[in-house]
Amino acid sequence: MKLLTTRSWDFMGFPQAVQRTTVESDIIVAMLDTGIWPESASFIDDGFGPPPNKWKGTCQSSANFTCNNKIIGAKFYRSEGNLGQGDIASPRDSEGHGSHTASTAAGGLVSDASLFGLATGTARGGVPSSRIAVYKICWSDGCSSADILAAFDDAIADGVDIISVSVGGFSPSDYFDDPIAIGAFHSMKNGILTSNSAGNSGPDPETITNFSPWSLSVAAGTIDRKFVTKVQLGNNEVYEGSSVNTFELEDDMYPLVYGGDVPNTKAGFDGSISRYCISNSLDVTLVNGTIVLCDLLSDGETALAADAIGTVMQDVDFPDVAFVFPLPASHMNLNNGSQISDYINSTSKPTATILKSIESKDSLAPYVVSFSSRGPNPITRDILKPDITGPGVDILAAWSQGTTVTGLEGDKRVVPYNIISGTSMSCPHASGAAAYVKSFNPGWSPAAIKSALMTTASPMSAALNTDADYAYGSGYLDPVKAAKPGLVYDAGEADYVIFLCGQGYSTKFLQLVTGDNSTCSAANNGTVWDLNYPSFALSAKSGISITRVFHRTVTNVGSPVSTYKAIVMAPTGLQIQVEPSVLSFKSLGQKQSFVVTVEAAIGDTVLSGSLVWDDGVYQVRSPIVAPASS
Repeated sequence: MKLLTTRSWDFMGFPQAVQRTTVESDIIVAMLDTGIWPESASFIDDGFGPPPNKWKGTCQSSANFTCNNKIIGAKFYRSEGNLGQGDIASPRDSEGHGSHTASTAAGGLVSDASLFGLATGTARGGVPSSRIAVYKICWSDGCSSADILAAFDDAIADGVDIISVSVGGFSPSDYFDDPIAIGAFHSMKNGILTSNSAGNSGPDPETITNFSPWSLSVAAGTIDRKFVTKVQLGNNEVYEGSSVNTFELEDDMYPLVYGGDVPNTKAGFDGSISRYCISNSLDVTLVNGTIVLCDLLSDGETALAADAIGTVMQDVDFPDVAFVFPLPASHMNLNNGSQISDYINSTSKPTATILKSIESKDSLAPYVVSFSSRGPNPITRDILKPDITGPGVDILAAWSQGTTVTGLEGDKRVVPYNIISGTSMSCPHASGAAAYVKSFNPGWSPAAIKSALMTTASPMSAALNTDADYAYGSGYLDPVKAAKPGLVYDAGEADYVIFLCGQGYSTKFLQLVTGDNSTCSAANNGTVWDLNYPSFALSAKSGISITRVFHRTVTNVGSPVSTYKAIVMAPTGLQIQVEPSVLSFKSLGQKQSFVVTVEAAIGDTVLSGSLVWDDGVYQVRSPIVAPASS
């Protein structure tokens, strides 16, 4: 069976032929990112009518940038300082990131897309008929808070339906100090869901940087395709590593050297440093024309600057993702790396070659990739984050032709499509899925759409991710099921204000988030456990047993007359009671409340259970999780 490119949507059980609505072309997805490459085939507007009447935005067009009926609006924001080298003062994308995310969420169908023949197939976004509104907030030197907030305000006023933000801070910030959390609160008040990337600082715990309860936080998972890059040695032994290597070396074999044997002594380096191939540490004379073995995974720029033909890097980090490099490269595990090192030491003239990457099936998928930021939620530990997992590993999507494959010096490859990884890639998958759900349910609140995505997600395996729900949240996106979830956990601005007041926020800090004159009083001071969230998390110090009582309300959006029974899954150490255990509905829109009591014995492992409301047609699943001892 041929693996299709945007394998990611197919892997989620979301084929192009899936049922769609006629109003999908009225859905507007806002991309807050590095801009867009408007000439990309993913953004052609053939067959599109004029923008929907609700659209109030504008296009900052110029000599080098125009919008169309696909990209219906585009603005750029630069409140701080001069532009960096390569930056363009227009919504045009000179980085690639924004074009990649926009085409993943809402790009049109493009057949025979590939990166130099890798991942060939049809590229498409989740909602190919929807419109894209571009808000360029990020530049070569980052994304400023003022620009992020201004873009949120404009997107809200412009009439968008979903906001996608593949941007995050370097460390966690409280809600009142986080421009994305504040912007997402304002969008939620206006009926717009914000989808956020979780961050790329995993696998350590508490590394997630986007975790506000009113936004959707998306972890990065694998798909069932991976890229393998073989290295053949002069003794005919072949070792498999990982990378997305588009290069085909013309000659058979090249001299193979070890970075530790070729230090740039004139610059003061010795082998103890040059073995890692860090900047300027390699002797150009000795490395020129060779393949260099390095003891550290890097971007490959140092080897290229030293005129290496290619590089082999041995490292324990990131075993589950293939990166692009500016020269032929393969990333090896330590076992393979030591075998290659032994070969270098066993012969006077070691040689090697690096083959072009090939696609391989990853039968373990899906699992959360190592770099994806983990929970627990660093500010509110009793709210589970991330919320959900989407495809974020080795994703092929549109790219800017104002840069190269890697954007690094010496890389000459200018391409229309590129393969990259990150929670920046999983976020627009969730944004596209949210837009798909909204096209079927245009009146739903942001919380209802988020609930639908979370409660229909495919459960994932703690055997592959021992941090369990703190890695993957509710599970892996399933957009088809999310369009018809049966029940939703709804919430609105008042509920989140009650939550913030219950967290002890002063009126000053509360108003920094809400942007209005909300105040806290005894009447609106609630506990975190009563926020109507579609998941359940406990927090406690290690070595104790705790009991938490959660109050929840579900709204019937499935069959008008239906009876749901509670099905509880609880591992040893977790006791879960649901009262009542049967919910009966007589009409659509009817609400029913219930209480979940959870007793957890905090120990050495994450305790991961679940509650499923099942009426025989719909299964509405929520994870219930308690942390391991800290």
